[in-house]
Amino acid sequence: MRNLIISAALVAASLFGMTAQAAEAPAAPYVELSNPVQVAVPGKIEVVELFWYGCPHCYAFEPVINPWVEKLPSDVNFVRIPAMFGGPWDAHGQMFLTLEAMGVEHKVHAAVFEAIQKEHKKLTDKNDMADFLATQGVDKDKFLATFDSFAIKGQINKAKELAKKYEITGVPTMIVNGKYRFDIGSAGGAEQALQLADKLVAQERAANKAAAN
Repeated sequence: MRNLIISAALVAASLFGMTAQAAEAPAAPYVELSNPVQVAVPGKIEVVELFWYGCPHCYAFEPVINPWVEKLPSDVNFVRIPAMFGGPWDAHGQMFLTLEAMGVEHKVHAAVFEAIQKEHKKLTDKNDMADFLATQGVDKDKFLATFDSFAIKGQINKAKELAKKYEITGVPTMIVNGKYRFDIGSAGGAEQALQLADKLVAQERAANKAAAN
């Protein structure tokens, strides 16, 4: 009986020690996807930002992430993908994809964010979008024709499918090389999120070099 009591005490102590160690171990700032997603440009390390024009956190992230994007090395491909969870998310996402298809998104991206976040424009109706974008130099008729095109419908389906594969639940969210998902909160802040992205990019670059040797 005494031996049984001692054994039980040792097991309990062992379990307590394991629990204490688990409690002390910091949670990883990112999630590794169980099913990696194929990148858009094979051979390049991909960094994705999922966002929504109606998200104040995404808007606040802009002045932090934009300078970082401009300095990315040539082996990194940065991609913005609109999160589309229905309602205004879908409307704004379709607007983004339309502007991207027209090759003018980079010229008006900041203005659209400002209009929604600072001027409180809804921009959920395509005609309102076209009227506003016309003030930014975007051809109104071309925008409306592109907005309802078959090609944009395909891009919408693709964006929604990617969001499902990434298993995102909010924005802004970043994905590195189709494998690692994290957000500003899990990373500890906006600057920390980009530092984490840099770390994971370097990790993927080293893995690619090792695989090539």
